[in-house]
Amino acid sequence: MPSVVVLKTGALGDVLRTTSILPGLARSLPEAKIVWVTAPEAVDLVRTHPSIHRVVAADPARDDFAARALEQLRDESFARILSFDDERSVCRLARALCRERLPDPVLSGAYEDDEGVLRYTPDTSLWFDMGLLSVHGIERADELKRANRRSHGAILAAMLGIEPDRPRLVLDAAAVARVATWWDERRLGDEGRKWVGLNTGAGGRWASKRLPVDRTAHLARAIADAYDGRVGFVLLGGSAEAERNGRLGTELGDDVRWVDGGTDRGVQEFAALVDRLDVLVSSDSLALHVGVARRIPVVCFFAPTSAAEIELYGAGSKVESLAPDACSYRPDADTSTLTVERLCPPVVEWLEHGHVRGDGAAS
Repeated sequence: MPSVVVLKTGALGDVLRTTSILPGLARSLPEAKIVWVTAPEAVDLVRTHPSIHRVVAADPARDDFAARALEQLRDESFARILSFDDERSVCRLARALCRERLPDPVLSGAYEDDEGVLRYTPDTSLWFDMGLLSVHGIERADELKRANRRSHGAILAAMLGIEPDRPRLVLDAAAVARVATWWDERRLGDEGRKWVGLNTGAGGRWASKRLPVDRTAHLARAIADAYDGRVGFVLLGGSAEAERNGRLGTELGDDVRWVDGGTDRGVQEFAALVDRLDVLVSSDSLALHVGVARRIPVVCFFAPTSAAEIELYGAGSKVESLAPDACSYRPDADTSTLTVERLCPPVVEWLEHGHVRGDGAAS
């Protein structure tokens, strides 16, 4: 059986949102196996997806990434190669797969040519024209990205000639059980509250993706006041947010009901915790994409990055920076217009009227 190989290794949120192509691929190539090559830390985002037959893990930061991936793929024959990363190691793997597979597979996406130049196939220009590899240069690529009004999923579907769909993350039963135990030990389900996740950090690279700690605390108080105190907050984030969330907890004090969700969970446990929320407030980060994939209402905010690229599929609201440098991809982009007055109302609206949920470990 011929295979379709998807090369997508990072970042984690990008890996997850790229799963939106899988239903369309499965429908257009019903006899093909879908093999996904990704980074080890992203495996848990794709291994449970029902359309994926096999996941190959290799570290794209290693010099021998292509060799390691090729060794694991030696028994596969490919009809199509979909290469969505612009890292040299992944582009080199795309070229190697084309050379070593007969009959010649169809390549769509980024690759390294014989002179060592990173290029992309014309059929994927809708996406790569806006990126680092753009044939138009970085300045024009940035202009195209700011002007773009199509979501990431819609762009990929158009490039591949498939029906658009939504990303999906199927939860592992063991992760669901661990989070259920954690939740029950704290009796969070017995308080008669709705729960809002606060994932307002964004790791270490993008300072301007974050909402300041003091503004996040102000937002939580405003939500609690508007919802008559019938709400609690779960502080979320990865390891880079440990110190930040500690400061946020101190800032919140006893003003609102809150719990620390931890910053050392694997992606499956993190997703299982997000799945328990009534609303998620998130930066443009992995948490946002987990919420979308699990169909949890997300109120997300954007300053340096593109809000248009994000599709919420009717389950959430976007709050975009009004500053001149919005969608500038500047690490110091202005976030001052992402105010509590703009963020609080959509959260309360989703608490009062929203009910879009994931459907457990089998979904």
